[in-house]
Amino acid sequence: MTNRLSEASRAALADGGELSRNIPAFTTRVAQQDLAAAIADAVDSRGTLLAEAGTGTGKTFAYLVPALLSGKKTIVSTGTRALQDQLYHRDLPRVRDALGIGLKTALLKGRANYLCHYRMRQAQGEPRFATRELAAQFQRIVAWSGRTRMGDLAELDALPEDSPLLPMVTSSAENCLGSECPFFADCFVVQARQRAQAADLVVVNHHLLLADLALKQEGFGEILPGAQTFVVDEAHQLPELAAQFFGEALSARPLVELARDALTECKQVPSALAAVQEPARALEQCVRSLRAAMDELPVRGTRRRAAEEPAVEEAFDALADALRHLHGVLQPLAPASPGFDACAARAVEFEGRLQRWRDDSGDAEPKEDDEFAEDFAQVDAAADDTQDDDATAKARAAKKKRDDGSVLWYELTARGFRLSRTPLDVAGPLAQHRAQSHAAWVFTSATLAVGGRFEHYAIKLGLYLKGDDPPQTLLVPSPFDWEKQALCYLPRGLPDPTVRNYNESMVEKIRPVLEASRGRAFVLFASHRALREAAELLKGGPWPLFVQGEAPRPVLLERFRASGNGVLLGAASFREGVDVAGDALSVVVIDKLPFAAPDDPVFEARLDAIRRNGGNPFRDEQLPQAVIALKQGAGRLIRNEHDRGVLVLCDPRLTSKTYGSVFLNSLPPLPKTRHVEDVAAFFPPDPAAELDLVEAGLGLGSGDA
Repeated sequence: MTNRLSEASRAALADGGELSRNIPAFTTRVAQQDLAAAIADAVDSRGTLLAEAGTGTGKTFAYLVPALLSGKKTIVSTGTRALQDQLYHRDLPRVRDALGIGLKTALLKGRANYLCHYRMRQAQGEPRFATRELAAQFQRIVAWSGRTRMGDLAELDALPEDSPLLPMVTSSAENCLGSECPFFADCFVVQARQRAQAADLVVVNHHLLLADLALKQEGFGEILPGAQTFVVDEAHQLPELAAQFFGEALSARPLVELARDALTECKQVPSALAAVQEPARALEQCVRSLRAAMDELPVRGTRRRAAEEPAVEEAFDALADALRHLHGVLQPLAPASPGFDACAARAVEFEGRLQRWRDDSGDAEPKEDDEFAEDFAQVDAAADDTQDDDATAKARAAKKKRDDGSVLWYELTARGFRLSRTPLDVAGPLAQHRAQSHAAWVFTSATLAVGGRFEHYAIKLGLYLKGDDPPQTLLVPSPFDWEKQALCYLPRGLPDPTVRNYNESMVEKIRPVLEASRGRAFVLFASHRALREAAELLKGGPWPLFVQGEAPRPVLLERFRASGNGVLLGAASFREGVDVAGDALSVVVIDKLPFAAPDDPVFEARLDAIRRNGGNPFRDEQLPQAVIALKQGAGRLIRNEHDRGVLVLCDPRLTSKTYGSVFLNSLPPLPKTRHVEDVAAFFPPDPAAELDLVEAGLGLGSGDA
């Protein structure tokens, strides 16, 4: 039975409705109305909806309309801060104004996005700027701080996302002084929270939503219990992010910041410098020494692997001693300033995290070499093995203890490290928070279904737990004319992806495609090694070449768009969140099926847990995850009803393996070909090349006019 909210939502999005009357170039779509009606039903009944909406459906308007018409307090969570800003500053005002609804809205980000008056003042006068450019940028931040109303650092266009100034002018959950801060009355974080509490619709991002649910002391807990509707856009990202937030981590940067913050606090209590200087510098040195000791380890691995290196264990001991020593010095100083009190508490917290991470080393064996991400032979072995080996599973289970269903692992960066405890399953905590909210929950994305079914993500999101009503599901196909707008090319004659010359063969197969399209292509790789090899092979071609790692992603994308005929080589991070509409992108090449790299300790442990519980790791985890990743990459190609393009899927397993059909059936209904001549025919001829041929046929030379 259709409810009033559902009818009103359909009407608003229909021909002659509020949006078509008030938003220029608004296009009416039946699929969008169906999605909005289903969301309205979930909102009205406080139910749960899992909806895949293909690219071009207009899902943002489809959830904003019922959310605004309902008048209920709504939290909308997006995948990234960039999407959050786009939603709040562009889409939301257009829909709200078109509907003529004066509901209050608010944008709420994590505290690391807002200027911290206290930390900025502490940084002033510090000789900590590596270059004059950084010093000048800091002065621009200081000048901006006097005129900003919101304190959102996104207002500073010239400030890079990875600027070393950011930790100096923002707070974290660990170093925030809370109500003890002398600038508490002017705190931008507190003001943002207050605006969110008073708003009817609040736009957050997944990190903030999960930090709140996981009780990470972000200070925003008051806004969530009052919400009657949660809309989670880009919901396919939520399980992996939830694993981070329901776990625990300790990394190099917060440890170094603790040492430096303790020294900075001595400006408030000058007599403390003599006591604090030595233990603070010792802590910083211990962090550097630990990173140096970990150089002998693989880039990522388990706690057990780290324990095999005596030098690493000694460095852990030294770090723990340094934290204890610093705390012992700071504790008597705590009454002298809120900053010393906070630093002392951080030292205790970090020592506890380190101890908890070191307590259990009985976890999964690591993969020794990051480059084994190239080798997918084990994937096919798993696929071909239809029955689990019970004896093997029992032996592995006996060998590998688990404390609480988590895996303990580390990851190394160029100068730092991260020690993590990650739960293998977040369905329980997510289900618990959802039940406690007594709210409607809408999970939507362009990539949630595998072969038209939702079980994979429904289970991960905690929507299929015993005793729960199953969620409503909806699969809304993309409205694009795939027959005319796109073509899927599956090259013949490629070797197995595990052979050494696969990359060379793949590049040779795509050259005719790039010639036909005159560049204008993304080439997406399963590994960074393959990307680097292809960059060498394609160097010196007739198209501008843009290679991931040569510049920040936004800069690379802008250069690619501006070139008009570029070829961009990217890895996993270019599969989603990248939008290049129009002629600049006419080809997307995917080198291999994007099965997860086998050097990921969390993924390996997750597969192990599935096996121990009687499941099939390939069927239940590896295959669904790869299908979603492929759909994300393929989704870069056609972004609007005017785009045309060719999707090139190079991996021969799509046709040689039985599981290949699962991938192909999960994609939009693109016409398929095995003939490169069809690709050439798909693209219109180059007018400049045609003119050259005409001139040659007429016998016109440069001097004939």
